Amino acid sequence: MDRIKGIIPAVFTPFNGDGELDIQKIQVLSDFLIKDGVSAFYVCGSTGEGPLMTTPERQKVAGAYIDAVNGRKPVIVQVGHNSIKDARILSDHAARAGADAISAVPPHYFKLESLNTLIDCMAEIAAAASEIPFYYYHIPQITGVDFDMLEFLEQSHQKIPNLRGIKYSKLNIFEMQACIEIENRKFEIFFGSDEMMLSGLVAGIEGAVGSTFNFAAPLYTSIINTFKKNDLKKARELQYKAVQMTRLLYKYGGQPAFKATMQLIGMDCGPNRLPHRNLDPDEVNSLMNDLQTIGFFDWARHES
Repeated sequence: MDRIKGIIPAVFTPFNGDGELDIQKIQVLSDFLIKDGVSAFYVCGSTGEGPLMTTPERQKVAGAYIDAVNGRKPVIVQVGHNSIKDARILSDHAARAGADAISAVPPHYFKLESLNTLIDCMAEIAAAASEIPFYYYHIPQITGVDFDMLEFLEQSHQKIPNLRGIKYSKLNIFEMQACIEIENRKFEIFFGSDEMMLSGLVAGIEGAVGSTFNFAAPLYTSIINTFKKNDLKKARELQYKAVQMTRLLYKYGGQPAFKATMQLIGMDCGPNRLPHRNLDPDEVNSLMNDLQTIGFFDWARHES
């Protein structure tokens, strides 16, 4: 698999009104995102509510996205689990189903005492799909696992031969830049902070994974293209739109607002699973009005 550059949405998992998987919507979602110009798909991550699904459900969702994308873009499946055995089952399934790569958060119910323990855990998971690339998913604000990622890359590549890089969702730009530059840019580092993507581009990222890419991919494509043209003033202006949008969405709780926004653009993904809540109709109307006020429907859905 070639290096992935550009916008990688952390895709939603669609549920029906009863909270069960709504697999049929995955084809429509996939076609929509490809039309929006995304570079790859990141399946069953935090945005996709992977940790809230059973292992068989995650297998169904991964298989459905792989089938729907049908080789048009790379598909990365997040397989992390508190049970290493289940993570290995998910890894093996993803590889056999045709995923282009896997990714994993670490087990985090019990505290990982050392970097070596983290590396051993990731080596077990990656080995179950040794024929495809593996990306570690670094999101310490959720997992509580926060070892130095430069040391992780330096020490883990022998135990994890298929290690390709990191989905880096910590807001530490200087550590991320060090990871990007190690061994003549050997690894792929995907930034996971939509509201700071321009900072990531300046630090050297070539790809980014994000929640808001699901409904605002054209905006982020414009940021990348404007940055490549060395028009930093315009890039800052576009990035500030992303900041306004993200701040507004977190005012409504983040994930509940993300799925509600998909509904507002005509790509309803259904409800969230507990412990996430869902916006009530009045909140959805309020969100729509607030999005209109900042011009979201004018600039987020069209490249500048």
